[in-house]
Amino acid sequence: MRLVEVTVPAGKRQAVLSVLDDEEIDYVVTEETSGREYTAVVTFPVPKVAVEPVLDDLRDAGLGENAFTIVLTPETVVSRRFEQLQEKYDDENDNGDRIAREELVARAADLAPNRWVYLVMTTVSAVVATAGLLLDSAAVVVGSMVIAPLIGPAMATSVGSVLAERDLFVRGIKLQAVGGLLAVVAAGLFALLLRTTGVVPLGPGEVLAIGEVEERLDPGVLSLAVALAAGVAGAFSLSSGVSSALVGVMIAAALVPPTAVVGIGIAWGEPATVVGSGILVLINFLSVNLSALVVLYLQGYRPENWFREDEARTATLRRIGTLVVAVAVLSLFLGGVSYTAVQTAAFEEDARTTVEGELADYPDELTLVSMDVEYGGELVRRPAGVVVTVGYPAETDPPSLRGDLAGAIHDLPADRFGVVDPSTVTVEVRYVAVERPPDAAELGTPETLTPTARRAVAA
Repeated sequence: MRLVEVTVPAGKRQAVLSVLDDEEIDYVVTEETSGREYTAVVTFPVPKVAVEPVLDDLRDAGLGENAFTIVLTPETVVSRRFEQLQEKYDDENDNGDRIAREELVARAADLAPNRWVYLVMTTVSAVVATAGLLLDSAAVVVGSMVIAPLIGPAMATSVGSVLAERDLFVRGIKLQAVGGLLAVVAAGLFALLLRTTGVVPLGPGEVLAIGEVEERLDPGVLSLAVALAAGVAGAFSLSSGVSSALVGVMIAAALVPPTAVVGIGIAWGEPATVVGSGILVLINFLSVNLSALVVLYLQGYRPENWFREDEARTATLRRIGTLVVAVAVLSLFLGGVSYTAVQTAAFEEDARTTVEGELADYPDELTLVSMDVEYGGELVRRPAGVVVTVGYPAETDPPSLRGDLAGAIHDLPADRFGVVDPSTVTVEVRYVAVERPPDAAELGTPETLTPTARRAVAA
């Protein structure tokens, strides 16, 4: 529910009150004595979805665009007529539980913070995200998302577009562009400082192997789904008048960590990481704006002045089309990464099965301790090597397995994997001496075994 307060221009009092009477809305009229062109102040409660149509009717009755209007959120309204009015608009409303365009503009403007506050918070969130990635701490990364003020500019851009609020639209675009660039610069400088001072004494390969960093090196199509869902959630939370704080964290989850990875890639001189994560950041920015714009447009938001509706509709549809094309083109990269990941997983599975099959010929001598796949490539990582660690009895010499394992892995069918050529994968075999526990025959019968020996046999 909302409590609306409007100032009535001279000569329009009866027309305004007639509209409220026709809608069966309770109201209170207060005389205006400030000596300006207004003669009264009218206060009335209405359901949230009724604010926009009622204000439109009042403007048609002569309220005027410059009339002083306040929309408040009261805790409770006790009125039988209000309950009937709420039932009426619930039955007639086709746009869901959305707020009025005036509220939408005000909320979007509030979410887009002051420029200096926005820049400082964006810088801090990028630095915290970089620290969290290098610390391999999911908790710190989540903390960087909480403080990132990224939902406001995206929502301001979408609202400004559908309602033809040019100032709001331009403000949102500028904040997003400046914020994204600033986040990359802040993350890059902070990561470079950590590297040059020796706080993070790791090479490029070791940094990219950190869990939180590695997770964001091969972005797939699911990353696109996250960004699109974040934009939808942001638009619905904004248009329904509920808190956008948690949704802002979701939007930041799609933008802040990959931006920090771009900075890390710059600091450690990894152009492939910079390009890959940079494409992901760009796709996520565009996807959030696209889905938010589509949701607000489908909810029926249009400019207040009817003669600007065609202009706003044309501009919005053109922007939606541009964003769709841009996201579709950039998504080809994500699709390629996802396809490569599937093929790589198939190769790893077959390589492990092959290695286990080769070691099965030595059931009492050799055991597979681990099998690791090393990756190479520029933009898309592909298997470059297989490292097999084999355990052998300490009292014996291990057989030479590299030739057999390399031949078996190289013989895997290349056409099955498409993007993975097994014949180009290097194979390395490492040996680890393993102490073999004594068996029962060596220790004696179970009745004569000590408790320690019994546990050894059981193992």
